[in-house]
Amino acid sequence: MKTAIIFGSSGLIGNELFKTILLNNAYSKIKIFVRKIPEVNNPKVEIIETDFRNLEKYEDKINGNDCYFCIGTTKKDTPDNNEYRRVEYDIPLSVANIAKKNSINSFFYVSSIGANPNAASNYLKNKGQVEEELKKLNFPKLGIIRPSLLIGNRKSFRLGEIIFTPIMNTLTVFAFGSLKKYKPIKIENVVKAMLYISKNDSNEIVFESDELERIAKSN
Repeated sequence: MKTAIIFGSSGLIGNELFKTILLNNAYSKIKIFVRKIPEVNNPKVEIIETDFRNLEKYEDKINGNDCYFCIGTTKKDTPDNNEYRRVEYDIPLSVANIAKKNSINSFFYVSSIGANPNAASNYLKNKGQVEEELKKLNFPKLGIIRPSLLIGNRKSFRLGEIIFTPIMNTLTVFAFGSLKKYKPIKIENVVKAMLYISKNDSNEIVFESDELERIAKSN
């Protein structure tokens, strides 16, 4: 059986991913890399308390079949520019390079709708730059996941999402073509699509939000 590796298991998508694969038989072992030990008591879960400033220390632990990187932050939560860059750019690439060194077959990176290495927004620029560097690593399977606004229960309050999600839902009812990817998406559909992609062969690398929605609803 296979081993899943999850970075960001306490976040919105990462936690849903962790709970989902914990309840199915796709993986016999799940490794979660965390800053704080969660209350999890399951024989197939290995919890690695992690110093994310010294990831090389955990090279021998970052091994398995599929690595899911779901860590992210916001400027509100991480106002310092250097720290923000470290979390959004340095950490995912450090993990990816170790995963590649350890011959991990599949790497899945939760990016964002609109990610672009030349974007004016630091958030979208960091995501886009990480995407470009991941492509250079030539994983046997790379999945870049670009969800739109996420629909789900957050631990933290985000006024912007409360305001804009219903607006976007209304506007995208009439959207066609490339605009469809901006429609808000349920977290469980993002996860369902990710797991489908992980189990099936595809020549695609980048999965936009509308494609994630289509995969989730058709499988």
